[in-house]
Amino acid sequence: MISVESSKPPAVCIPYPSQGHVSPMMQLAKLLHSRGFHITFVNTEFKRRCLIRSKGPNSVKGLPDFRFKTIPDGLPPSDRDATQDVPALCDSTRKNCLAPFLELVVKLNSSPQVPTVTCIISDGLMSFSVKAAEVLGIPEVQFWISSACSFMAYMQFSDYLKVALFHLQMKTSSRRHSRNTN
Repeated sequence: MISVESSKPPAVCIPYPSQGHVSPMMQLAKLLHSRGFHITFVNTEFKRRCLIRSKGPNSVKGLPDFRFKTIPDGLPPSDRDATQDVPALCDSTRKNCLAPFLELVVKLNSSPQVPTVTCIISDGLMSFSVKAAEVLGIPEVQFWISSACSFMAYMQFSDYLKVALFHLQMKTSSRRHSRNTN
């Protein structure tokens, strides 16, 4: 391993494979790279093909200290111009991406050309990365691309749903009851 490379803190960045998630993660990765990090940016194979089609092959060419890697998303091949089915993609990444991601990080850690991964930065929707980090003993950070307001709404949604549905059901029943008694 080259001593200059090993002096850079290495991070693996893995966004959810949707443009609204890839772009913010790429911005974070570029910011970290500008601050001296060695970056491995992981896309799904489908998303990599989309990036190459839309931005050209140089968009995933990389640099010695900013590399692009891929893992499968677990979905069957689809029309190259189609948007992937979001619920199916969520389910598939949750169920099928852990093993290929673990394999990739282990491969990176055994490569003399890349410093040992010391941090995983993953999209909040890529929950398998938390398990991968636990298995490998690597710190992991979840990057939530939505606003703080959206994040808080998401975190409180189940509580809100319970309260809101209760009130909604009561109002609906009250209206029905008052119509029937008039």
